Amino acid sequence: MHSEDESTALAGRTTGTAPTTGTTRTPRTPRTPRTDTARTTGAGPEYVHGYSPQEAQRLGDQADTLAALLHSGTSYPAGSRVLEAGCGVGAQTVHLIENSPGARIVAVDRSAASLAQARAHVAAARPPGAPAAVAWQQADVYELPFQDASFDAVFLCFVLEHLADPVRALGELRRVLRPGGSLTVIEGDHGSALFHPFSHGAHTLVAHLIRLQADAGGNALIGRELQPLLTSAGFRDAVVRPRTVYVDGTRPALVEGFTRRTFIAMVEAVREDALRAGLTTAADWDRGMAGLRRAAADDGSFHYTFFKAVAVRAGATSPGSLRVVSASAGMHANSLTPGASSAASFT
Repeated sequence: MHSEDESTALAGRTTGTAPTTGTTRTPRTPRTPRTDTARTTGAGPEYVHGYSPQEAQRLGDQADTLAALLHSGTSYPAGSRVLEAGCGVGAQTVHLIENSPGARIVAVDRSAASLAQARAHVAAARPPGAPAAVAWQQADVYELPFQDASFDAVFLCFVLEHLADPVRALGELRRVLRPGGSLTVIEGDHGSALFHPFSHGAHTLVAHLIRLQADAGGNALIGRELQPLLTSAGFRDAVVRPRTVYVDGTRPALVEGFTRRTFIAMVEAVREDALRAGLTTAADWDRGMAGLRRAAADDGSFHYTFFKAVAVRAGATSPGSLRVVSASAGMHANSLTPGASSAASFT
């Protein structure tokens, strides 16, 4: 699928649905000195974006708007055993099912409430009377309740950025993946956010968001680190490719679905945290937001890069074992830019 076709598909997916967080996380608490149990035990840091209805809507908009870009090239054969780690409320799960209708998907998340929402969301997206397509299980990504080599493939999206110890989590995912099985991971990188007109105040707000996520135990710049992280966790053949979003006034659906309702809304949501932490004043925040909103104007533009990685668990594959295709041949739609080259591909 070429990038222009992919952009057309994205343009039609700007209505919000139930969101996914794709995280293993603890409930949000007021910001206090960093002595919370999640940080000290490694169970999972505070989720920096919170759990408001507005955040739920933002995550839904993000999942649907970016589905063609992020899920392109990822599919699993019928009968394959696929683990989705940190499924949140199931928005990414819906797209996994669409692309791999015969796969046996197990979706896990630490939050029982998120899993309940995920069940409802996936059920609503399925045809009436269709059999269940997913097995749901509450579990911590650091301590999964599965035997070694239980899965043919693992998928996770926007999970590692919220973890205090991503290498440990990847090691646990490697344990439950069969030798020769594939892991697909997608992350963003807020350092890739570029916009026109330039606004120092807007860039400062993005820096505040990065700082707040770091204070909460996460890493908003983790996209650029995927290859070394996967290698450190013992995976081999790790291949990382950028998935770029470029938006301007000629793409009103993406202006609304991504620039406004995904990125700008994400920054807006941390205003009170930034003020409470003493990172900014109300006046400086408002000026920065005005500059950021200019990127969504008819004469503005916005750019952001996601990173999609595929890696393999080393080890012999037994004769006749199931071959899992995940983001492999034909995966060359790596950007949402008009006329973008499709030369880059996974091989």
